Amino acid sequence: MRHHHITTFEIRFRSSYPIAGLITMCGLPPVMTENEDRTILLIGSGPIQIGQAAEFDYSGAQACRALQEEGARVVLVNSNPATIMTDPEMADKVYLEPINTEAISEIIRKEQPDGVIAGLGGQTGLNVTAELAEEGVLEEHDVEIMGTPLETIYATEDRDLFKQRMEDIGEPVPSSTTITLDEGETVTELTEESLRDRVEDAVEEVGGLPVIARTTYTLGGSGSGVVDEMDELIERVRKGLRLSRNSEVLITESIKGWVELEYEVMRDADDSCIIICNMENIDPMGIHTGESTVVTPSQVIPDEGHQAMRDSALKVIRELGIEGGCNIQHAWRDDGTPGGEYRVVEVNPRVSRSSALASKATGYPIARVTAKVAMGKRLHEIDNEITGETTAAFEPAIDYVVTKVPRWPIDKFRDVEFELSTAMKSTGEAMAIGRTFPESMLKALRSSEYDPAVDWGEVDDEELEEEYLIRPTPDRPYAIFEAFARGYTVDEIVDLTDIERWYVERFQQIEEAAEAAQNGDFPTAAEAGFTDQEITAMAGGEFNDTHASWVPEGDLSEKDDEIEAATDGAGVTVDDVEADTVHRDFKLVDTCAGEFEATTPYYYSTRDPISGIDRNELQIDPDVESVVVVGGGPIRIGQGVEFDYCSVHAVRALREQGIDAHVVNNNPETVSTDYDTSDGLFFEPVTAEEVADVIEATNADGVMVQFGGQTSVDIGHPLAQELDRRDLDCEIMGTSVDAMDLAEDRDRFNKLMDDLGIAQAEGGSATSEDEALELAQDIGYPVLVRPSYVLGGRAMDVVYNDEDLKTYIEEAVRVSPDKPILVDDFLADATELDVDAVADGEDVLIGGVMEHVETAGVHSGDSACMIPPRSQEIKDVMPRIREVTEDIAAALETEGLLNVQLAVRNGEVYVLEANPRSSRTVPFIAKTTGVPLAKIAAKVMAGATLDELDYEEQIPDQVSVKEVVLPFDRLPGSDPRLGPEMKSTGEVMGTAGSFGKAYQKAQMCVDKPIPLEGTVLVDMPIIGFEDHFEVLDFDDFEDTDAIIEAIQAGEIDMVLSRERDVLETCVEETVTYFSTIESGEAALEAINAADQPLNVQDIAARPKTQREWGGQ
Repeated sequence: MRHHHITTFEIRFRSSYPIAGLITMCGLPPVMTENEDRTILLIGSGPIQIGQAAEFDYSGAQACRALQEEGARVVLVNSNPATIMTDPEMADKVYLEPINTEAISEIIRKEQPDGVIAGLGGQTGLNVTAELAEEGVLEEHDVEIMGTPLETIYATEDRDLFKQRMEDIGEPVPSSTTITLDEGETVTELTEESLRDRVEDAVEEVGGLPVIARTTYTLGGSGSGVVDEMDELIERVRKGLRLSRNSEVLITESIKGWVELEYEVMRDADDSCIIICNMENIDPMGIHTGESTVVTPSQVIPDEGHQAMRDSALKVIRELGIEGGCNIQHAWRDDGTPGGEYRVVEVNPRVSRSSALASKATGYPIARVTAKVAMGKRLHEIDNEITGETTAAFEPAIDYVVTKVPRWPIDKFRDVEFELSTAMKSTGEAMAIGRTFPESMLKALRSSEYDPAVDWGEVDDEELEEEYLIRPTPDRPYAIFEAFARGYTVDEIVDLTDIERWYVERFQQIEEAAEAAQNGDFPTAAEAGFTDQEITAMAGGEFNDTHASWVPEGDLSEKDDEIEAATDGAGVTVDDVEADTVHRDFKLVDTCAGEFEATTPYYYSTRDPISGIDRNELQIDPDVESVVVVGGGPIRIGQGVEFDYCSVHAVRALREQGIDAHVVNNNPETVSTDYDTSDGLFFEPVTAEEVADVIEATNADGVMVQFGGQTSVDIGHPLAQELDRRDLDCEIMGTSVDAMDLAEDRDRFNKLMDDLGIAQAEGGSATSEDEALELAQDIGYPVLVRPSYVLGGRAMDVVYNDEDLKTYIEEAVRVSPDKPILVDDFLADATELDVDAVADGEDVLIGGVMEHVETAGVHSGDSACMIPPRSQEIKDVMPRIREVTEDIAAALETEGLLNVQLAVRNGEVYVLEANPRSSRTVPFIAKTTGVPLAKIAAKVMAGATLDELDYEEQIPDQVSVKEVVLPFDRLPGSDPRLGPEMKSTGEVMGTAGSFGKAYQKAQMCVDKPIPLEGTVLVDMPIIGFEDHFEVLDFDDFEDTDAIIEAIQAGEIDMVLSRERDVLETCVEETVTYFSTIESGEAALEAINAADQPLNVQDIAARPKTQREWGGQ
């Protein structure tokens, strides 16, 4: 098979736009549109969740700027406080409100927008816009749907209609049929026999099992999958009918094993169309593109096939009348003909996750252009800001390879099966750019920060094949390396994985490069994409960095023998490797393969093998004062978009201070990696070696590691060592690395608190099972146990006896002298709270104090919290809370951000932990109080004092509740009860005059509305629901199975319980539930406040009082 690589020449003469697209080239004046004084409503996507992550923060922020450039007045509505797009300065009015018809209708009545743009808010934005239209709200207020028409949205979501439209233009689609509910029929009324008959008929119509079941109007393939068994299909259809907004499930012939491709296409109202790029999944069809490793440009499709699908994509976008960016998915296979055979699988008539990847891969600002097209602009009238010379009507061409790998929450859900399928389970992704696929792939694996929890030495060949090669899991890339290390051939691995031969051969090249490193051939390994630290480790030396792509466990020269583990300290040093390898150069991402000069500093590194001559394309003045801001990498549980928010605010603060700001990050979904956020964007893995390369290349004066969460903090020590090794004059700014380390070292931190006279839960660290048991017995059960140095409470648990503790050590962690576990007294019934502050070494500014809704035992990242606190117990000790915060800030010599987690019990303030860096709650504090903590912190770290900056502490007059989004519906088998380990993927915010109303609005925002009538099952000591509901308890049922059957039959509207089986059924049946007493009591308070007005309000207008937290 011939392999197709997109070139400048090929693309430049394939642009498909009519005469209007040629106006600029002919020197004719562009057509102007009248947009002055138009009010545009932009609907966001809500919280970060599986299937819909931070790509819509990036696209929404870009769209807001684009619309304002066109003279529009922009009104934004979103429910997510953690994003840049909900900053008050991003739009003329910003509403942090529920994304539902009730709230948005009220906003429309207040703001009277001329038009609404829905295609930049993901599936959430599309769905609510369709509902607003169906309810007549848009027509009543004369609001135009801008960009893609509503009928087009319906045509892509209604599978039968989509199939008909494709057949009308002669485009091949998979055989399919739709299972629907009859008018007035509900899922709970559907009999087993009737459902089975419909499913069996549908299967017969598409040619038999296996089939793909797809649910309409849902995120990330929710409810979808390849199904081989009839009984499983029936259950999947039942669930899909319940999840779908229009009660439809599509049954499609399985094209499992075909190559999956996506074409990112742009069209304007004059029918000018361009292909931005195509993207190819390494994993075959049958795995959601969000779960797959994705490569652009396509590597394995022959040119004839690419041309046919390119023409197909243009036909499809024109037939559907989509205006703006859209994503068209194809399936392709080699049928022996020159071009192969393809099917059109799906169209997303909006900006999507793939759009964000395509934008960052090519430099083409899809969201910006989509927003301008919605305002009536033509592609030839929109400047390309990357080149400064071309327009948006020019198709990008790239001379590098981009690879995206997902990031899965495996460490948080040990009881969940992570076999990859058509339904998404990943929380985020990392992207890498390289000159070759191996280089790009290794950089992507490093960027993902994923380490398989597999001891390959204990996996025999049969298990390797069955569990890791045939079965697609997050571990499969590493299993392919392992298979080559054992002597497997390319043919064998192709047969086992169904991955295209071209990619498998490149995996073999990577493994051979690792073998070369072990044999002392360092240049070959470096050219493949390994770092000097990785090469040092493979050669037998020490690895002194945070993340590796893949380092083999044994000697690769003994493939046919038993592999022995490589040992450290064999004498090879990183200096030896560095002296023998080509250093990294930085190349421009320029959208046109060097045909035009790029003006935007957007870079990637590569090991340029050509003679070792310096071939840098940096356009940065090394003599200007500059700082490198280290980002947070891929989104994961415990480290979400809030850290990108902090990074972006740090960049903005530095630029306001007249300091050039450069960003190192690898997340394509974020604002920090947008082309115009910083003075220099470096799309790189966040490792000490690669960050040091950026520092050296830019001659940066300082580097900030406080803002990117645990990822950036973790590189502190190795980065300091690397800067010292290279003799680079660059300061790690803000709180010292040693102070951050002290805060995370439990024994040293405990001693510091004792010295300060600050109370803390009794506890300590243990380096063996015996030590842990002795410590727990001394403290007295129950105790809270967790590994030291963790993110988001990973493997944290409450244990109640010796047996529980032994089980925890055996199953959850591997305790050892270098990996101690922490054992603390469990402060039952304590009220927990968070404090976020900024310190400059002298003074402390407290941004806010937040009270948790849940008491001790629920991770702070999963507990709903409120600002300002309302419990009298906290109000009584507020001066002490301030004193403790100031004492800790002084003791750690904090310069920058500080988060302190406290517990209050019986009038005593206990410190749980302190983190002198950015925290998850910084954006929430900023949105509620109006105090931009991250920006203030960056200015302090750059040398300003709090006194000079002259910010005042502010306390909001209204109540804001932060609630979390939990992913249990996407992770079958997960425990849906809240506990000490963090499981949430994102957050929302509800604000009102009372706690009850704010809590109700927060539940609306997470799409978990609290019912106001019906039947509630209460398995907790809470009184008051009987005033509103028919109340049942467990004694009203014969057994748990009877309760589950009642939930499945739709007889129960809400559940309050800790019973796992019952709650898992609630998740499956989308029944609202609460798993703690405190959240149940809050729900009751929300019900009692239901009659209070929704009172939507833009955040800038929300009242605040200038007053110190805990001040006298």
